[in-house]
Amino acid sequence: NAGWSIDFMSDALWDGRRFRTFNVIDDFSREALAIEVDLNLPAARVIRTLERIAAWRGYPAKLRLDNGP
Repeated sequence: NAGWSIDFMSDALWDGRRFRTFNVIDDFSREALAIEVDLNLPAARVIRTLERIAAWRGYPAKLRLDNGP
């Protein structure tokens, strides 16, 4: 558990509605630990997702988030 990368992405459905994804990737193995998809992703759900992964894999030494465009 050297580190995880987390990222938010968004796209649109055919009818124009936007949806978001929250992705958690293990930096060493490049394994996708979680991909959450919904029309909105509140902070409580993001925290719940990270806690669920930590209960399964343990906490990472670092957490990387790219705040780019």
